[in-house]
Amino acid sequence: ARISIQSGIGHATLFAIPFGEWLGLHLSDAGYLAAVALLLALGTWAAARTGRDLGVADHGGIVIDEIAAMLLVLFFTGTDLARIALAFLLFRLFDILKPPPIRAIDARMKNGIGVMVDDLVAAAMALVVFAVIQRVTGWPA
Repeated sequence: ARISIQSGIGHATLFAIPFGEWLGLHLSDAGYLAAVALLLALGTWAAARTGRDLGVADHGGIVIDEIAAMLLVLFFTGTDLARIALAFLLFRLFDILKPPPIRAIDARMKNGIGVMVDDLVAAAMALVVFAVIQRVTGWPA
């Protein structure tokens, strides 16, 4: 039986929280973004290779896409616990529900780029909704 790390609350996405905190403490903003860019590049290669080797383009065990995308979300939302919680919930919501155009990307792009891009679009959508919530309600401050 295969066990998917993606199931449940998103353990890979949760891993991104302390990892993002560590990156933020040890790197400048440019260094943080460079680390995310490197992770995206390596993730694209690794997802393509793993998908090819397993015979499943977006296997549930491939989680580098979630980690890289969540790190990007955290870069823009900050380190306050309420902000992290809202960002996490929004990202997971878009990643799980896959509203348009995420579902179309996920269905059409069956390669390493597709594995990474659908999570990046989920991250972008989460950031937009985060910004709207904050602008309209003032929360989280």
